[in-house]
Amino acid sequence: MVNARRQPAVRTVSGDVSPASLGLCDAHDHLFLRSPRLPGQELDDTGAAAAELRAFREAGGGTVIQWTPYGMGRRAGELRRLAEDSGVRIVAATGLHQAAHYAPEVLERVGAKGGATGSGGDSVDLAALFVAELTTGIGSWSGSRGDGRTDTADGTDARPRAGLIKVAGGFHGLDAHARYTMAAAAEAHHATGAPIGVHLELGTGAEDVLDLLCGRLAVPPRRVVLGHLNRAPDPVAHRSAAAAGAYLAFDGPSRAHHATDWRLPDALATLADAGYGDRLLLGGDTTTAAARSVSGGPGMPHLLRRLRPRLELALGAELVRNIFTTHPARAFAVEWEQAGGAGDRRAGG
Repeated sequence: MVNARRQPAVRTVSGDVSPASLGLCDAHDHLFLRSPRLPGQELDDTGAAAAELRAFREAGGGTVIQWTPYGMGRRAGELRRLAEDSGVRIVAATGLHQAAHYAPEVLERVGAKGGATGSGGDSVDLAALFVAELTTGIGSWSGSRGDGRTDTADGTDARPRAGLIKVAGGFHGLDAHARYTMAAAAEAHHATGAPIGVHLELGTGAEDVLDLLCGRLAVPPRRVVLGHLNRAPDPVAHRSAAAAGAYLAFDGPSRAHHATDWRLPDALATLADAGYGDRLLLGGDTTTAAARSVSGGPGMPHLLRRLRPRLELALGAELVRNIFTTHPARAFAVEWEQAGGAGDRRAGG
């Protein structure tokens, strides 16, 4: 008997949903985030997160893709309630950021300390963590000793599943830690089908990322979302990444990247004119408490209240509507595999 084909679904913290139900989507943002590189700027206030979601909903928003990965204060146990209370769907991430965002003991806990230095570490072990968070729930990995109350879920029944793997490159290159975590992400992708979101440091290094993930590790380019491209407004690099078949996520605005934020409409228009309008995504990437709209910053609602009208003048209303709806629905929808282990469907297998 031939099994029925699985229907694509977006894996939210409240369960799998039809891609058509996402509504207007913030394709890259953070409700919660902590890092040693951002001391005193943590996103860790549940009340502020709830208020930000309400503001996004009032602006017409439907879904937020939270790119905060393992060990950076995702508050997984809070996400389902926040989604239900606000009416905004939330997609959570597993994965691992650059080594600089973690204390050494966190990297050692997941076997990434050796990977960061180029010695030791088995990407399949880290992939097992990613697969568990994608399939069983955040906090369910048997090899984990937990990474703090703000990152795990409160009990088995409360564990949301991740719908995205987040990893990170370096500035114009990939260090040993990036290669280790990307190898694990590829293992987890092949086991589950999950998309991989990639932090590009200052918008650079897309070719190295795609060479590794899509070349050596055989991840289909359409399953890769490249983030922060507006931070390096290089039209040649943008077209090359789009031509490879990856999704291109542009984000902001932010104080740190104000020098390039104003070039966003032209960058998107150039890609659309070259025939790559269908590869474009937009997100707010709120990384500090002061950047939230409820704290006086642009926050999530800015995407819809201010940025959307500007882009409609540059790109036309139809393409902008697709950037916020159709494109993220494709980028994050998966025919989810019921993975039995991280090595079940290895690259090239």
